[in-house]
Amino acid sequence: MSLVTTLPATGTYRVTGEGHRPSLYAVSELANASVAAVGLAMADLIEALGLAPHAPEITVDQRLASLWFGYSFRPEGWEMPSLWDPIAGDYPCADGWIRLHTNLPHHRAAALSVLGCAEARDAVAAAVLNWQGDALETAVVGAGGVAAAMRSRSDWLDHPQGAAVAQEPLIDWIKPRRVVLRDRPKACLSRPLQGMRVLDLTRVLAGPVSTRTLAGFGADVLRIDPPDWDEPGVLQEISLGKRMASLNLRTKSGRDRLRELMSEADVLVHGYRPGALDALGLDLATRDAIAPNRVEVTLNAYGWTGPWAKRRGFDSLVQMSSGIAEAGWRWAQAEKPTPLPVQALDHATGYMMAAAVLSGVATAARSESVGVARLSLARMAEELTGLPKTLSGPEITGATGDDYASHEDSGWGPALRLRPPLSLHGCQMCWSLPSNPSGRHPAQWPEAHF
Repeated sequence: MSLVTTLPATGTYRVTGEGHRPSLYAVSELANASVAAVGLAMADLIEALGLAPHAPEITVDQRLASLWFGYSFRPEGWEMPSLWDPIAGDYPCADGWIRLHTNLPHHRAAALSVLGCAEARDAVAAAVLNWQGDALETAVVGAGGVAAAMRSRSDWLDHPQGAAVAQEPLIDWIKPRRVVLRDRPKACLSRPLQGMRVLDLTRVLAGPVSTRTLAGFGADVLRIDPPDWDEPGVLQEISLGKRMASLNLRTKSGRDRLRELMSEADVLVHGYRPGALDALGLDLATRDAIAPNRVEVTLNAYGWTGPWAKRRGFDSLVQMSSGIAEAGWRWAQAEKPTPLPVQALDHATGYMMAAAVLSGVATAARSESVGVARLSLARMAEELTGLPKTLSGPEITGATGDDYASHEDSGWGPALRLRPPLSLHGCQMCWSLPSNPSGRHPAQWPEAHF
């Protein structure tokens, strides 16, 4: 098996369960395929490492795959914090709609500085009505914020960024080099990633999904956040199985420690915009020097070519930009933009990132060259819009009791976690650590694996 570059074809894996997410687009088909991509890449890795005499059979539970595209975590006896800042959301503007993403304080401040209004939803709505969508989007982005005017599919494909992204591969492998894998004597069929050190430098939501997936097969995932970092309503979902540490990368000591961790990592997963790691003194040449034998996978929002390659973005914004929300609006005959029922671009990209990691490790195990894998939410949007809808049966809108596996003693309180959506013969996903807030663990690898 060569390096993974596309979603797998149906028929290359076994599917159980039924149902689909209600949408104009093939959301559940995308869930099945992206989860299956992890299984196929893991089966190939198991075979490449000699952990089984042949690649094990892969099974995807269709219902669970669709549910994991939503929320796998359910609190017991307490309430989850809101996912959204009070200002965040869709607003009518002078010529259409725009979405403001204001969950982070500096993004909220940027939007308010451009609008020149009070920090109140009614005031923001009144101010937005005075703007053309493209002009406000440009102004907010220029001020360091994040926003997306609603475009149609045809508008997006005619846009320089949409045209550029449409030409990119789903997974782009660049700068191939020889990678020598470190011995992991505890790796076995049931825990094929046991002892693998994964340095996680990602945020909401695709990158953390990828590393959560790797942790489910035994990887030691160490996530690094800024001090006092929080992602309300998100960390509960994506910190499962990880050591959650903090470093201040504005300080020399923080950057030095990050270099040390990177030099000891087997895998680096990051979601920095192009050039951001360079600003920390960690350009690609430096990463190659201090961690020559790492497998590296990265993502951004709007693709790696075109005028928006460095633009900040999130799943909800890419849906607005790429025409998904506008098409959903027309399909649903709704009064406002209608996004996908779940953040499918994030989740699918996250699973494909995990598949890229596994594919890279398997390729290195066969002594073949491995590059850096690049993915983007915007490219996944193109994949989704071209994917045929084939599934029928009951609509999947939420989990029931039978969908959950067991209790989880999370760092916020007791909870339930969905059963895993993927299994391989002799290899079941499970997590050795519950979800925890940022900064709960020291910024170091488990000593047992040195």
